[in-house]
Amino acid sequence: MTAQTQQANIENAHEEIIHENTMFAEPISYIGKFPITNSLLNSWIVVFIILVISLVIRMNIRMIPGKVQSVLEMAVEGLLEIFDSVTGSRKKSLKFFPFVFTFFIFILLSNWMGMLPGVGSIGQVVAEHGEKVFIPYFRGGTADLNTTLALAIIGVVASHILGTVSLGIWRHFNKFINIQTLVEIPRKIVKEPTILIVNPIKFFVGLLEIIGELAKVASLSFRLFGNIFAGEVLLASMSAILAFGLPIPFMFLEVIVGLIQAMIFMMLVLTYLTMSSTAEEH
Repeated sequence: MTAQTQQANIENAHEEIIHENTMFAEPISYIGKFPITNSLLNSWIVVFIILVISLVIRMNIRMIPGKVQSVLEMAVEGLLEIFDSVTGSRKKSLKFFPFVFTFFIFILLSNWMGMLPGVGSIGQVVAEHGEKVFIPYFRGGTADLNTTLALAIIGVVASHILGTVSLGIWRHFNKFINIQTLVEIPRKIVKEPTILIVNPIKFFVGLLEIIGELAKVASLSFRLFGNIFAGEVLLASMSAILAFGLPIPFMFLEVIVGLIQAMIFMMLVLTYLTMSSTAEEH
């Protein structure tokens, strides 16, 4: 073995492997040209867990509840009472509950699964741009902006679909592009001269509502993503300082943050559904 070969082997042995907490999800495989990212894989696992838990609960529901079923029923009743304070109606609360609670369960499990052992630490080393980069197989679904953005879009779009069904296309459309206020001006200007000032303002406010809807999507997605991603970076930083003991208090903190963020997202979507299904004059 030559001196050059020995030197090359030493350099390869000490070559640094780069591992960074990226703001984007890394692809770990492909189905055709479709990339399978680590956050997408984690989201599929969460969906599978939810399906299994749902089937188990459905198969074990009894008319006379046991201890576990009683606790679950108390939790559901407590959530419905919280929903009533937003919707003002138990009928609406029961109508929105399955859809909104699904957001809560999915986000909560995604948040907590990002802290499990192996998530972010088990993966593969690939060569990129002449460097060795570590790519984890698993990453918390809500630590990816694509996931939180998709959830936000689903929630906001669902609120508009519900508003259209509840109020009708014309009334819901006039919440944003209020043509009706402009049409009323010629008919009412003689009896109500102030309508010439008030109605154009109403029309302009409706246009601002469109910007507000876009802001809802941005707010929902960035709030959830920012909190969960920041938690991942915090835990990684604490582990780098001292792997044993130091990250534990921060992990408990992230458990609480994950629960709070899931609750906030659920309640905001519930609020949007309630507002969309309520007539403007109410």
